[in-house]
Amino acid sequence: MADREAVAHLLRRATFGPTADEVDAAERAGLAATLDALLDPPGPDRGAAATPPPALGADPHAGITRQSSREQRQQANERRREQVLRVTGWWLDRMVAADDGLGEKLLFFWHGHWATSVRKVRSAPLMLGQLATLRRHGRGPLGPLVEAMVRDPALILWLDGQKNTRAAPNENLARELMELFTLGVGNYAEADVKAGARALTGWVVDRRTGAARFEPRRHDAGAKTILGRTGPFDAAGFAALLAGQPAAREFVARRLWFRYAGPETPAPAGLAGPDTLATLRAVLTAGEFGRTAGTLVKQPVEWAVGALRQLGVRPSRLSEQRRRQLLAGLTALDQVPLRPPSVGGWPAGVAWLTTSSLQARLRLADLLAGVAAPTVLDRLAAAPAAGRPDALARLLVVDAWSARTRAALDPLAGQPRKLLAAGLVSPEYTVS
Repeated sequence: MADREAVAHLLRRATFGPTADEVDAAERAGLAATLDALLDPPGPDRGAAATPPPALGADPHAGITRQSSREQRQQANERRREQVLRVTGWWLDRMVAADDGLGEKLLFFWHGHWATSVRKVRSAPLMLGQLATLRRHGRGPLGPLVEAMVRDPALILWLDGQKNTRAAPNENLARELMELFTLGVGNYAEADVKAGARALTGWVVDRRTGAARFEPRRHDAGAKTILGRTGPFDAAGFAALLAGQPAAREFVARRLWFRYAGPETPAPAGLAGPDTLATLRAVLTAGEFGRTAGTLVKQPVEWAVGALRQLGVRPSRLSEQRRRQLLAGLTALDQVPLRPPSVGGWPAGVAWLTTSSLQARLRLADLLAGVAAPTVLDRLAAAPAAGRPDALARLLVVDAWSARTRAALDPLAGQPRKLLAAGLVSPEYTVS
C-alpha cells in the first residue's frame, strides 16, 4: 500500500472521515507520526471547545406524578423530544467539528457497545451524562469504565437495574454486562448471572436529580460466588472482577477490531493492551489491518458525518428544516445517535446495504450535495471537465474509481452537485 493510501486508510477508519487537506498533512508527517497524533492529540481541541454540550435544564418528567394532568404529561413529552433533538444535533455537530476525530469516533464506538436507547430511558440529560462518562473513561483501562457504567443512571434504567432488589433480583443488567459488554458468550455460567444480579442490587435512579443512588436496604450483602470467586460482592466489586478477567480485555479487543477493521477479517491474536488506546494502537498497526481496505461498509452515521466534513458543512449552521431533513435521512437509514435498536447495538457489514437503504442514501446524498460549501463546488468546477471525477476522488478521499463508477461519473462532470451526490453513493465511498 502506497504511503498516501496507507494514511488515508488509517484516517478513514480511525476518524469519521478525513478531508483531503488532512490526508495531505498526514502524508507529509508519515504513518507513524499520524497515528501518534491521533492517539495523543498534540493540542487542545478547539473544535470541541466551540461545541459545548447543550444546557438542557431539568428532566421534563422529573415533576410528573400520578396526579399530573394529561396536558402536563403531553407538555413534558414535547419538552423531552425537544431535548433529545438538541442532544442529537449537538453530537452530530461535534462529530463534524472536533479536531480529535479519533476521540469522537471512539465515543461513538462505546455508545454502540454499551448500547443504551433514549426511547426507553426517556431522558436526554441522562443520555448526555452517559456520553460524558464514556468520554471520560473510554480511552483508559477497562476497570474504571465498567465500574462507572454499572452506576450509570441511563444504563440502569435501560436494563431495569432499578427493579433489582434482594427480594426480587432482576438479571437483565448482570446478563448483558457479561454477555455483551465484558466477557462474551461462553465465558460465564448461568449461576454467575444470578450471583451478579445480587451484587448489583440496591441501585435506583432519582429522576429529579438525574443521579443513581444506592439504597442499602435493597441490597443483598450476602456472599456470592462469581466466576469462581466468593465474597460479599457489590456493584464495584463485581465490576472490578469482570474487568480483571483476561477474557474481558480480549472480548473488547475483538469488538474494536470488528468495528475498526471489519467483520470480514478475523482478529489477530495479541491485540488486548492495558487500556483502550493501547488496544486500539494494536488494532490500527496490525499487519492484517492494512489488508482490510475496501472491505468495511460504513455505518450511516460514519458515512454522513464524513460527507459533512468533506463538504464543509456544519449541521448547526443549517436551517432548522435542513437539520430535520438530515435527522430524517439518518432515521431512514436506521441509525440515529442515542437510538440503538437493541442492547446488542447496531448491525455491521452488508446489513447496511439493502434496497431501501440505497434509496434513503440517495435522498440524503442529494441533501448533502445541495448544502455543500461554495468553496467545495468551486474546487470541483475549477478542474477541467475531464478531470472532475479525479478531483471528486481527492475531495472524498477515495483512492481510485472503478471503471464502472468512472463511467457513471463522467457524464455528470458539468453538474458539480449531481457529481457530488453520485460520488457519495458510489461503492468506493460507501465501503472504506
